[in-house]
Amino acid sequence: MGRIRAATSHAFLALLEAALIATLVAGLLAGTAFAGKGGGGKPGGGGTTGGGSITGITMVYDQNANGAPNWADQIKFTFSTSNTKPYITLLCANGAYSSSHLQYWPNIWNDPGVFTLTSPSWSGGAATCTAYLYGTTSSGGSTLLATKGFPVGA
Repeated sequence: MGRIRAATSHAFLALLEAALIATLVAGLLAGTAFAGKGGGGKPGGGGTTGGGSITGITMVYDQNANGAPNWADQIKFTFSTSNTKPYITLLCANGAYSSSHLQYWPNIWNDPGVFTLTSPSWSGGAATCTAYLYGTTSSGGSTLLATKGFPVGA
C-alpha cells in the first residue's frame, strides 16, 4: 500500500512539474511574440529603441574542449545595438524539459553575462536554445531587437 501511494505521489508531482514547465514555455513564447509590438506609433511603446543583432557566441568554459556549446558549458553572447539598456534572455528546450536563464544587462553590477547551459529540470542531453536580445524603451517597457537560435550538444 505504501509503495502504491509513493508511486502515485511521484507520478502526480512529475505531471505537475511538466505542466508548470509547459506553462512557462508557453508564457515565454507568448511574451516574445508581443514584446516587439510598439504602442502609439513609436517603437516599443515610446522612445527610440534602435535595432540590434546577436553577432556570436563565445565559449567561457568548454567542458570537452570541442569549441561548441554543450550541456554544462558556459557561454557569453556578443551583440550590437544602439539601445542604451539592452539585455539578453536565453531559453533552452530539451524534449519535455526547458531551461530559462535570467536576464543579462551589460555593465550593470559588473555582470559578466555568462550563461551556464544547465538547470534543475535539464539534467543533461542535447537541446535547442534561443537567445533573445531586448531593448528597454523610454517608458520602461521592452522590445525584441534580435534572436539567435543554436544547438547545444549532450
